[in-house]
Amino acid sequence: MAVLRESPLNHSPGFEIVARDPASRARAGIIHTPHGDIPTPCFAPVGTQATVKAVSPRDLQEAGATLILANAYHLAMRPGADLVAQMGGLHNFMGWDGPILTDSGGFQVFSLADLRDINDDGVRFQSHIDGAEHFFSPEHVIHIEEQLGADIIMPLDVCTAYGTDYEQTRIDMERTHRWAERCLTAHTRLGQALYGIVQGGFFADLRAESAEFIADLDFAGYAVGGLSVGEPKGEMWAMLDVTVPRLTDARPRHLLGVGTVDDLIDGTAAGIDTFDCVHPTRIARNSSAMLRSGERLNMRNAQFADDPQPIDLACDCYACRQFSRAYIRHLVKANEILGLHLLTVHNLHTVIGLMRDVRQAIIAGQFADLRTEMQRV
Repeated sequence: MAVLRESPLNHSPGFEIVARDPASRARAGIIHTPHGDIPTPCFAPVGTQATVKAVSPRDLQEAGATLILANAYHLAMRPGADLVAQMGGLHNFMGWDGPILTDSGGFQVFSLADLRDINDDGVRFQSHIDGAEHFFSPEHVIHIEEQLGADIIMPLDVCTAYGTDYEQTRIDMERTHRWAERCLTAHTRLGQALYGIVQGGFFADLRAESAEFIADLDFAGYAVGGLSVGEPKGEMWAMLDVTVPRLTDARPRHLLGVGTVDDLIDGTAAGIDTFDCVHPTRIARNSSAMLRSGERLNMRNAQFADDPQPIDLACDCYACRQFSRAYIRHLVKANEILGLHLLTVHNLHTVIGLMRDVRQAIIAGQFADLRTEMQRV
């Protein structure tokens, strides 16, 4: 059993591996944080702006969420890290007393902001909210995340777009590495785990180089970035196959931006411990329900107009215990907020419950059977 205990450098509260699947890289573990343990593998709902859209912290607790993700870029733009710190930190501000992970916002800086300049010092950009000019250096991002006070934080990195050529991808990767070193030096908050981010685009040699570089630094865990950005699935799995074996085994691994049923199962098999994605909540706000099989139901469809069944007969979430497909279709057709709320509750319950069952299957030595069963559905 591999165990990583707290060190004065990585500020990590600890990670234990409690079981492994002999036929894949899947493992079950526990990440210890100041706000509670995170049993892994697990799915983290995305609460970009200090809220998971359409649900309350109570709903998240009832769904069994053990980790949620917020975004440092968005919170720095509004309401500001100073205000969050003044209000007692992110946990107190949003009324969630469980573990929180904050993404640095590197992806948002490059995708949402009107980018004006990037160099080794950092990135100067205009806010997507009001056009105001800001500058993010690696050190400033760490300062923001220390103010927010999340349990797990990410360094500033360069997220390379799919299709970027080899030379630019290498430039982005090397800049990410330099920034990672600076973030480690800047990070001082004890009890807060700083993860390193692996980049390298879709070039196997760069992915391998990035994984080895990040693994040589004293990060508390690792995140794999720059995947699930529009590439064919096969390319994503190929990059994970290159990356994961090069990361220190005794530290947790997070895959950024992945959250479909199939990807959660396959990502676990690839050796990923935690996942986050807007997919379950975003499709709920577009009137779609997730089934455990991976199928999606468009609740606007006429076939559900007089359907007395719950969304999923096998689901015990509040939406499925209490309401029919016909009623939920009525709500979404009438643009009633309750419909989006109930679909979000259901979708989160589905993916969080799936990962809870995946974990138990690994511990029981039955992950291969579960994976085969899911692939047959």
